Amino acid sequence: ANSQLTLGATARALLGRVLFRAVTFGLNAFTLRYLSRELIGVVNVRLTLLYSTVVFLAREAFRRACLSGSTKRNWTKTINLLWLTVPLGGFWSVLLGLVWLHLLEVPDPSVVPHYQAGVVAFGLSAIIELLGEPLWVLAQAHLFVRLKVTAESLSVVSKCTLTVILVVFYPQWGLYIFSLTQLLYASVLVMCYVIYFVMFLGSPEATKKSFPVTRVTALLPNLVEDETFVNGKEARLTWSFFKQSFLKQILTEGERYVMTFLNVLNFGDQGVYDIVNNLGSLVARFIFLPIEESFYVFFANVLERGKNVKDQKQDDVAMAANVLELLLKLVLLIGLTITVFGYAYSQLALDIYGGSMLSSGTGPDLLRCYSLYVLFLAINGVTECFTFALMCREEVDRYNFVMLALSFTFLCISYFLTRWHGSIGFILANCFNMGIRIAHSIHYIYDYFKESTYRPLTGLLPSPFLVLVYILSGVITGFSEVFFCCDKGWMARLIHISVGALCFAATVATIFHTETKLIHFVRSQFLSRYMKKGT
Repeated sequence: ANSQLTLGATARALLGRVLFRAVTFGLNAFTLRYLSRELIGVVNVRLTLLYSTVVFLAREAFRRACLSGSTKRNWTKTINLLWLTVPLGGFWSVLLGLVWLHLLEVPDPSVVPHYQAGVVAFGLSAIIELLGEPLWVLAQAHLFVRLKVTAESLSVVSKCTLTVILVVFYPQWGLYIFSLTQLLYASVLVMCYVIYFVMFLGSPEATKKSFPVTRVTALLPNLVEDETFVNGKEARLTWSFFKQSFLKQILTEGERYVMTFLNVLNFGDQGVYDIVNNLGSLVARFIFLPIEESFYVFFANVLERGKNVKDQKQDDVAMAANVLELLLKLVLLIGLTITVFGYAYSQLALDIYGGSMLSSGTGPDLLRCYSLYVLFLAINGVTECFTFALMCREEVDRYNFVMLALSFTFLCISYFLTRWHGSIGFILANCFNMGIRIAHSIHYIYDYFKESTYRPLTGLLPSPFLVLVYILSGVITGFSEVFFCCDKGWMARLIHISVGALCFAATVATIFHTETKLIHFVRSQFLSRYMKKGT
């Protein structure tokens, strides 16, 4: 029953995030037409990299360590540990801020004004966001799904709305616009959690749920008499994850680091790359990332870290194996669909989204490559979230050595492929990187389940008939693009879209016919549960 509750809450959180991200994408598409390529490059590559690096290095390891295992723990010590993210974030903000201001190339003030203010604001927003970290972990551990979805929705919609207003009426403000909106985002996010917990703690609902924290002051750092300030085991696990997260951040944002530190692309080209990258990664951000985050919590709650499959509760093992198999099948089919149809519709999508600035030059080839990369992202997200939810501290440490070698190789390949093939080299290097990570996770999953009767990796094997339909769809839409797209008028475009719609309908019909178990899983865990009232 507990496992079913966890799974249902996970599914609802996933669908909630998809809805509000679709709204923000529309607002971002609108603002794109008012900005220069250079400004987009500085904000979305240079400054966002500063913010994401500070936040990731300061909190990722703490999150993973403090969300592992049961919610029955000494929460005072856990909260004490989580407050260490704030001074750590301050340290990284100052250190990296100085690097961004004095060691990196500064944009031309006439093209991108107020760069220094942008660096300070993005670093400060990271520290503000970390002030809510203890509350975020408490909410996540106790499955406060509605709180998380509401807080993220309000903060992102507030940020996008203010961005639209300022970009339309005060475009000359340059980076001041994005500095203000970034600070608003972090402040709204933290205030949502603060207001909720101030109202929740001490309420009859909290008493009924036997919530482990009873007073608002307990959310602040507190000394425990005759005991250590933090839990030693959690602190050691955090250190292990920190070493890993440092490397994972380089792998995740590798192309941005190469762009920022090695100057392989100018700010304008970085802007175009980022726009195409964001368009190409829509499905990854809408679906794959929420799946990875949400089901990491699910697997960490259902199975115990560090125990082999024979020592776990067999009912929980059966559920985890079944969910893993169906998740793998789900993301595989989404990834294959994006790869197959993305090839023939990349140029059309870019032309509609950003006009000839994006649809000419390397833009379409970049998006086609990204369509293939989405398939790698899909599989890696699920396999890695299961692997990290089950690894013990020693296994995490061993994996750090693998990540170290991989991060160095990835950066070298990124640099040389970009010199050789421009921004497309970034996507090819990312495919290589994800392929290695997928191989490691698949090996871990195979070893974990080999002493049981469960084989969740069969989720990566679609039916032969479905593969044939994908191949035919790819060939037909490819010919359609040659004959009807994209400089032959809107009627030819509509014919091209209609051909794609028919092939897509045939593919979906085949999935419904061949993957009945998966369809039942999606209906029961994602759709029906989300439509039920309450969390």
